[in-house]
Amino acid sequence: MTTTYAALLRGINVGGSRKLPMAELRTLLTGLGHGNVATYLQSGQAVFSCGHGDEESLAAEIAHAVEEHFGFGVDVIVRDHAYLKAIADACPYPAADLEPKQLHVTYFSAPVTPERFAEIDQAAYLPEEFSLGDRALYLYAPNGLGRSKLAEHLSKPRINKGVVATSRNWNTVVKLVELTGA
Repeated sequence: MTTTYAALLRGINVGGSRKLPMAELRTLLTGLGHGNVATYLQSGQAVFSCGHGDEESLAAEIAHAVEEHFGFGVDVIVRDHAYLKAIADACPYPAADLEPKQLHVTYFSAPVTPERFAEIDQAAYLPEEFSLGDRALYLYAPNGLGRSKLAEHLSKPRINKGVVATSRNWNTVVKLVELTGA
């Protein structure tokens, strides 16, 4: 049975460093034996189908191939369509009423518990707020991610210790559901 996945590559093509052309990523994934390979934007999203492996082994395989081919390491999270759709459907914020730049999802490589975020006084960051989901964090930042003090705090290494975390805006969240569902 073939499953369609999205690979989320963390921290590529940002600020002129860690350049990873999407055409080369498509070729790389095809060379790994994956089918129906497509990329979305330049910020590290690829969709592919595969009949073997699991999310963790596929992420490790892609990370290794990227390092071998491009010469630098990159964190990769792989998630299937069912998971991506469930995350979009479970959004605790009124996504349809918000601008996509106001709503983000941070995907984690492993489950995270509320205790990890206990030091954060959410009331101090209002109207910004966050909620946890299944290996995900939803962030409502009414003035966008670039101006978000809460996002800055949430990205601190001590908060994310031991897990890979990568964020996507709501447009990308929705598009990945669409692309993996095709």
